[in-house]
Amino acid sequence: MRTDPLRELDRLPQQLLGTTARPAAMPMDAYRHEGALLVHLDLPGIDPEPIDLNVEQNVLTVKAERSAQETKDADMFLAERPHGIFNREVFLGETLDVDHIEASYDAGVLTMRIPVAEAKARKIEISHGGSEKRKSPAEPGTAQRGSP
Repeated sequence: MRTDPLRELDRLPQQLLGTTARPAAMPMDAYRHEGALLVHLDLPGIDPEPIDLNVEQNVLTVKAERSAQETKDADMFLAERPHGIFNREVFLGETLDVDHIEASYDAGVLTMRIPVAEAKARKIEISHGGSEKRKSPAEPGTAQRGSP
């Protein structure tokens, strides 16, 4: 197999920035289904044990690493598979329940299920300018005790 060193230099921007067919970041699908947001990230060839998932202030961070293949005694002809540390941040809306995120990894795809939080209405009491609570006025036609 022949290689062209200048062609490899032309490929450098594609490897760093990615292309439409092969982006440098983790490709992702996200959609709402049955009361939850489902997020799928492609992480082929990555061991699931060291995948790091964190949520802080409604930002979900995914960090994964793919090690380079050992090629000490080999002549490399082509190296297109990306390796190194991959990061992805997903900004989550306020309506998601980040305390109950579930994650699974199968066939190179990391799937996260983030439930939509239940909207809970609550009664808000209105305070008055004075420190005493206002009493409701007497019904018309009824006398109050101590009234003239």
